[in-house]
Amino acid sequence: MSLAENTLNNCLQNEFNQETLQFSRLETFSMVAAINQADSTVASAIQQVLPAIADAIDAIAERLKLGGRLFYVGAGTSGRLAVLDSAECPPTFGTSPELVQSIIAGGQEAMLKAVENIEDSTEASVDELKKRHLCEKDVVIGIAASGRTPFTLSGVEYGNKIGALTVAITTRGRGLLSEIAQYVIAPDVGAEVLSGSTRMKSGTAQKMILGMLSTCVMARLGRIHTNLMVDVVASNIKLLRRAERIVGEVCGIDIETAAQLLKQVDYHPRRAILMYELHINAQQATEIVQQHPHTTLDSMLETHR
Repeated sequence: MSLAENTLNNCLQNEFNQETLQFSRLETFSMVAAINQADSTVASAIQQVLPAIADAIDAIAERLKLGGRLFYVGAGTSGRLAVLDSAECPPTFGTSPELVQSIIAGGQEAMLKAVENIEDSTEASVDELKKRHLCEKDVVIGIAASGRTPFTLSGVEYGNKIGALTVAITTRGRGLLSEIAQYVIAPDVGAEVLSGSTRMKSGTAQKMILGMLSTCVMARLGRIHTNLMVDVVASNIKLLRRAERIVGEVCGIDIETAAQLLKQVDYHPRRAILMYELHINAQQATEIVQQHPHTTLDSMLETHR
């Protein structure tokens, strides 16, 4: 038996959950209680690797400040969660869609239905990274529950070859992916209630980690003020009202005044706040934001007062 086959067999054995052998025979309430109990252990598993997550966040933020981009690479559930996280960055933080991108095995089609065979390809992720002109300023984050998915491994290997920053996210402890990435986030959430179904605890862990990474990186890039989304894209009525509340909260003004300021800057909260606090017009506020793309609102206000 080859080393790769032996590793795979060990991983598969590790997925087998002895504690839920009678799962399908349980009453419905006992089923959901078992799942809930299993899910409750995920946060504590992640807590064990918080220092590794923090280190990765700081390294990623530095690359992005220098003009780099962030690429998530994953297959199946891992890839779908990556797509969700990258898709939320532009509306939440006002970033370009180019800044945080996702590469999922099987492409857009895989978001709606399983395209599982493509995860064994060692060329597909590399081809996609080449198409997107990956360079040494960029970041490649490989996501794989077991850490052995060929699609993800090859993407991270290519990132290393190019000189990009590489990060591994695995959820059953360290795997092959951990051996090649520069930064490693490898909690062990334990075997799934449904043996091998990584859309469950592993998926929850990946969602939590990706949320931490993107949110904290954006904070380091100045896209968050206290706990407010000052660069939110107000694209619907709910978000228009949220933008008004943000400006009202920061400036200590009523909603009507906040709305009048926002109308002058296409409902961009940061610019409206700068107008009010610095007593400047919309054009001046826009120029400050454009000149300082990775500066916190506090720093902008301090520098220009």
